[in-house]
Parts: sequence; structure tokens; C-alpha cells
Amino acid sequence: MIHPWHDVTPGGKLPQEFDCVIEIPFGSSVKYELDKSSGLIRLDRVLYSAVYYPANYGFIPQTLAEDDDPLDVLVLCQETVVPLTIIHARTIGLMTMVDAGKKDHKIIAIATEDPEFNSYHEAREMPPHRLIMLRRFFQDYKLLEGKAVEVDDIRPAAEAQPIILDALHRYSEQRRKGFIPK
Repeated sequence: MIHPWHDVTPGGKLPQEFDCVIEIPFGSSVKYELDKSSGLIRLDRVLYSAVYYPANYGFIPQTLAEDDDPLDVLVLCQETVVPLTIIHARTIGLMTMVDAGKKDHKIIAIATEDPEFNSYHEAREMPPHRLIMLRRFFQDYKLLEGKAVEVDDIRPAAEAQPIILDALHRYSEQRRKGFIPK
């Protein structure tokens, strides 16, 4: 069985472009998450707030973020994409949160095969309201759980690229040492 975190390659155009794996479809109020041991998608929870994911949400394979999960990515696309779909994406920005005291980076990307979004190269080129919605979702989605998160302003693509490279390196080092399950 192929494991989406370990066996899917992120591609050869890193850090500007990459293949990513979707966990949560755009418009969902259900938080799905990769089950790290099996590679299947697990229901984490139904969101407590009356909100929905403002983009397809997933991860870049073969990465390990500072929160010990694969590096998160929000993929802007005009269509809802089912979980475990591989999407070729291009980095257009970075949004960093502090969740439970840990930095939680979100790479903002566009689906390169979507003609509505593939002309964007920087988040600032997007309609401002879409960026406000992305940020606001993460500010609000845990409020009714009694949890607060801090969400920084959306930063340019160039600031996301070292985060991606660092997560690729961290994964490679931890995998080499045997700390990441196969």
C-alpha cells in the first residue's frame, strides 16, 4: 500500500511548485486528518463553529513541520477536491499561526491546472477579500472549542520557500534517523 506522506514525491520544482495531498475539501466543515500510521484519512472532528474550509487543505509529502506534522498547504482552486487527491500547486504566500504555543505554518498555493487561479504568483495579486476570508477562518474556527489561535498577516511567496525547504530537510533527517514511522 502506498502511504501518501512517505511514498508520494513532492516533485522536482521545489520550493516554488510541488505536488500536495488533499485531506479536506474546500467548503467542508469536517476536519479530516492523515492517520500517520496507516496513511488513511481519519475524521478528526466536525468543526464547532458555523464555518467551512475556504480552500482545499492538505500537506506537502515528505515534509515535517515544526508541529511534528506534514507541512500544511491551502490550495486555492475553483472546485472542491476529494481527500487523497494529488494536486500540483504553486506557492503564492505564507500564513503563520500560533496554535497551542507552537508555530503552525500554512503554505498558500494555487492549483496550477485550474485556469481561474493559475495566473497568480503572489497572494497580494488575489482579491483582498479572499485573503481576509482565509485568515479569518483560522482566527475563528476554534473559538467555540474555547481555543484561541494567533494568525499573522499573509506573507509573500519568497517567505514560504525557506519554510518548505526546512520542512523537507527536517523530514529527511528524521526519516534517516528512523524517527518517522514508515
